[in-house]
Amino acid sequence: MNIFVSSLSFKTTSEDLKQLFEAYGEVTSARIITNRDTRRSRGYGFVEMSNEAEANAAINALNGSEQQGRTINVAIARERVERQ
Repeated sequence: MNIFVSSLSFKTTSEDLKQLFEAYGEVTSARIITNRDTRRSRGYGFVEMSNEAEANAAINALNGSEQQGRTINVAIARERVERQ
């Protein structure tokens, strides 16, 4: 299951994100989205978890929690809509 995480601290790394979600199960991938030009975090990222029950447990536990001084939002990621 693909999970969207927003309102992250700009200091949060992909490894920080992975460790946060590993407490709830196996993390297939975790990545912070960065600005193409500056390579600075854009404050959101995606986590992929293979087990749906573990992913739902992580979403329920982490949504609205405080991480690195910020209250994060965690939800199931929506499919990307292609722009034309």
